[in-house]
Amino acid sequence: MNNLENITPGHQTEMMVIDVWSDIVCPFCYIGKRNLENALQQTGLSELVKVVWHSFELAPDAQTNPGATIYEELGKRKGWSPEQSKQIHKQMEQRAKESGLEFDFDQTVPANSFKAHRLLHLAKKHGVQDDVKESLLKGYFTDGKNIDDNAWLVETGKQFGLSDQEVYLALQSDDIEKEVREDIESARKLSIQGVPFFILNQKYALSGAQPVKVFVEALEKVKEEIGIQPLNSDDPAFCGPGWNC
Repeated sequence: MNNLENITPGHQTEMMVIDVWSDIVCPFCYIGKRNLENALQQTGLSELVKVVWHSFELAPDAQTNPGATIYEELGKRKGWSPEQSKQIHKQMEQRAKESGLEFDFDQTVPANSFKAHRLLHLAKKHGVQDDVKESLLKGYFTDGKNIDDNAWLVETGKQFGLSDQEVYLALQSDDIEKEVREDIESARKLSIQGVPFFILNQKYALSGAQPVKVFVEALEKVKEEIGIQPLNSDDPAFCGPGWNC
């Protein structure tokens, strides 16, 4: 789905809610997050919008391997040569720069993202989900952090007021695991095939790392609550299962 669609009846709210399905290891998810934030700033809606992050796993079977490079891991998964894998990742780094982000795939640690999603669900309960989401994405794409490492996840949580014990418990909690899997199941029920995927005010859907101008137009239309026509984009950038970006 590459455009904005009316998916279910909505209702007038004082604060717009944007539900986003994404994965920590999805480059387009970070780019989409930044483009949305830039659009919110341009429209003056930053303080009037609540963004809720939902879990999605691009590669549930991914193994954490700090001894490997992301070029090797994705090369094996997708059948790329080492040279081809590096070239594709360097192109993505350039794409990120266009949104004001600095990706450094030379440092990226191949990792399973499920524990990171656990931390995001804990962060949501404490009202710091957006901050933690940013730290997880930056850690993975820029700083070479292992997002599957308990110690680093605890330190990340502590930055935003979460205690060691709370984070350690969340990383093992059956209840938190259930919440993550419910998010993943809700994506399946909504026929979400790739991420990022945005639902505005429970009514309208945008898929992919849309350009800022598309987010701006969508936000303005939702804000005004007028009839919304499909918004086409020449940049339907998203990641599908198996890191199919």
